[in-house]
Parts: sequence; C-alpha cells; structure tokens
Amino acid sequence: MLSDSNPVDIHVGKRLRQRRTFIGMTQEQLGVALGITFQQIQKYERGANRIGASRLFDICRILDVTPQFFFEEMPEQGEGAPLGAAPQPTRGDDPIDRETMDLVRAYRQIDSAPVRHRLLELARALAKGG
Repeated sequence: MLSDSNPVDIHVGKRLRQRRTFIGMTQEQLGVALGITFQQIQKYERGANRIGASRLFDICRILDVTPQFFFEEMPEQGEGAPLGAAPQPTRGDDPIDRETMDLVRAYRQIDSAPVRHRLLELARALAKGG
C-alpha cells in the first residue's frame, strides 16, 4: 500500500469508480470478476493502491472501456513542473456525480429516439436559463 497516494492513481481510481457506478456494477461484483476482494476495489478507487498494467487490462475488458478512459480529463503537466512530476487533478469531486449518472441511466432506458431528443433539447434550454 502506498503511504502517499499519487495524484495519477487517485485520478485512475475516480475514473474506475465512475465507470463501475455508471454501468450499475457493485464493488463486490467487480471484485468477483477480477478474483479479488471488494476491499481491494475500494483501495483502487481511493488511489490507496496502484493498479498494475495487467489488472488494468482486465478491468478495461470487464468495464468495456479502453485504457485511455482512465486517463481522460487528467490535466496536462504544467510548465515549470519538475520532470516526472505527477499531474494534479483539477477537481476535488468526481467529474460526474451520482445524480448525473442516474439521469444518464434513465435517459438511456428511454426507447423512443424522438422522446430522448426532446428531453435533450429541454435540458439544453434549461441549462441556458430558458
């Protein structure tokens, strides 16, 4: 276990939790699929334990994402940062919270494309203050 979590490990863990929750999978289900405990999944998601390359490959297969998914939205290393310095995540909170994921899940369950389109247009109008 790492005593000081690396910002990259924290970011990857947040993306793991985000995708797992989005598809409705529990920590226990993911752990069973990987042959590890849900406590290990918790450590990965907190960034307390680093995810090795072979484990990341298995996670990608199970969650149906590419490895790049785990590094998306990670800020680039800024100018003047020491060589090899880990990029710092820009947000303290997850980029997509539980309420947003619930909304997306419900949206994806709507069978009618015209209804989905109208709902999307309504959301855009509300976001613009209209």
